[in-house]
Amino acid sequence: MLTYTIRRLILAIPTLLFISFIIFLIVKLSPSDPTAGLPLTIPPEVREQIRESLGVNDPVLVQYFKWLKLMVWDEPLHLVEDWTGWQIAPDGPRIISYQTRSPVMDLIVQRMPQTLWVVGTSYIVGILIALPLGIISAYRQYSVFDQVGTFISMVGFSVPTFFTGVLFIVIFAVHLGWFPSVYDTTHEVTDWDSFVVQVKQIIMPVMVLGLYNASQISRYMRASMLDNLNQDYVRTARAKGLGERVVVLVHVLRNSMIPVITVIALNIPAVFGGAIITEQVFKVNGIGQLLIIAIQGGDVPVVQTVSVIFAVLIVLFNLIADVLYGVLDPRIRYD
Repeated sequence: MLTYTIRRLILAIPTLLFISFIIFLIVKLSPSDPTAGLPLTIPPEVREQIRESLGVNDPVLVQYFKWLKLMVWDEPLHLVEDWTGWQIAPDGPRIISYQTRSPVMDLIVQRMPQTLWVVGTSYIVGILIALPLGIISAYRQYSVFDQVGTFISMVGFSVPTFFTGVLFIVIFAVHLGWFPSVYDTTHEVTDWDSFVVQVKQIIMPVMVLGLYNASQISRYMRASMLDNLNQDYVRTARAKGLGERVVVLVHVLRNSMIPVITVIALNIPAVFGGAIITEQVFKVNGIGQLLIIAIQGGDVPVVQTVSVIFAVLIVLFNLIADVLYGVLDPRIRYD
């Protein structure tokens, strides 16, 4: 297993390099100017100096390798003010945002906790809802519980999150007044009352994403359970006198989790992408909102860096899913 993991990590390097190069070229084709947001009083020669300092006029391959180097090794830097409003200090280059004139990695690090808090909580909630729902629906196939669960899953998977988010705001924030409609990212938890406020403001975005995630995972869980409930090893286990709980929760569930693990692992990067819309609806100051603002403002460095981070997540969790196959099924050997 260790040899396989190391081999996959080594193979992931050229894969990520190719993906990063494609992302860099595609985003680079978009029209953008790092000096577009500066005051109109700045002379053209100063604007040209700024472009030169950011490497915008360099050949594409040179720009790519510089950007890739700064992605891997982000050197320390401080911004100093001058009459143009900003200047890159000479103690070390970094990937600079065209809009905020701040290092892109610093912007991502500042916003990442909000995204992880909302997305991570919603995904855990979705899994905790989906697994029991799929197991019970498969074991009680065509029952009332199965029919209701199927209906809820289809609705949750079919309705987009931006509609569900607005619907939740209208019902629970506007009419009932139970939860705030906007997520306050500046709120700090210092005591019990502030913790209650934090829980109230996170419930709606978590439930919107959690409902969407649970709908998809529960369908895979149900289908996988149904495939395994009719297998010969299940009839053999029952014939040996094993209890129904042991047969379902130990033997059937373990084998059924193999395809579901793929969905859970590979959906994590997709959840980050889906959270972009949810963060806009609830005004969560996270990675999704940062990406939307960067796209609207033509902030090429931010769009490139965030896109590559999503690609790294996809490759990483694909590897995690493959490793978990061997943990769940002893018959799978990689070495």
